Amino acid sequence: MKLSLSVRIAEAFDNKERSAMPFPEMVALAVKYGFKAICMRASVAGIHTPVEVIRELRAQLDAAGLAVSMVTGDFAVPGNNDFGPDGLRYIKPYLDLAAELGAPLIRVCMKRDEDIYWARKAADEAAERGIRLAHQSHCASLFESPDNALKTLAGIGRPNFGLIYEPANWFIAGYDYGPRVIERVWPHLFNVYVQNHRLNPKGQSPIQTWSKGEVRVDHIGIWERGGVEYDAVLGALKRMKYSGYITIHQAFAGVMPVAESVRRSSEYLNQ
Repeated sequence: MKLSLSVRIAEAFDNKERSAMPFPEMVALAVKYGFKAICMRASVAGIHTPVEVIRELRAQLDAAGLAVSMVTGDFAVPGNNDFGPDGLRYIKPYLDLAAELGAPLIRVCMKRDEDIYWARKAADEAAERGIRLAHQSHCASLFESPDNALKTLAGIGRPNFGLIYEPANWFIAGYDYGPRVIERVWPHLFNVYVQNHRLNPKGQSPIQTWSKGEVRVDHIGIWERGGVEYDAVLGALKRMKYSGYITIHQAFAGVMPVAESVRRSSEYLNQ
């Protein structure tokens, strides 16, 4: 397993468009705590970013010896809104972004059955450039439950379209996310996101689900108890010899100092 650090760690949970930390500081944190890659999002670089800026970011990463594990090219995809699937209809700018950053994987969004057709076309175009696409196990999407994720993946039917396994969203939506589910989705597993929440009816953050309506949560570290049982999740991935990236995907801005969150997350994952 290889550790990846998402630039989301410097975003606020309710604002995915701005990073609270200069990129060179984030790179330095990643190097200090043993990460092998950065997971890039539009808060730092997306399809809206001038190519000369993207190349400068790539140069910084190359100098630090860091890869880019995945790109999320716009704000609508992580926002999981009705515009999220639009990128599937014109995937070229996202492929160009991934190519500039040397990223092998692009995160996409699907909300409706009609998006399956466009996912097939986008995957075919991505395959021509040796790039893969993946969808997070995200609430209020076609991947909100393991069953529907597998059904959607079967409908797409492309070997370069897979799953970003992120147990916290399945936990929030009320579905099993543990070792048995990991075994079911294993053939489609392209990436692993880790973040953690504690269910709390009076929690600080509301999350919309299709299965349970609004669910409120408090944000906690992956090392803390009361949310996702990460000992079991990581143990299962280790037993199955998962060799891909595990990405710290938590938005810590406003929760705790970013540097502290990166240190404690890396210490827990490296145990």
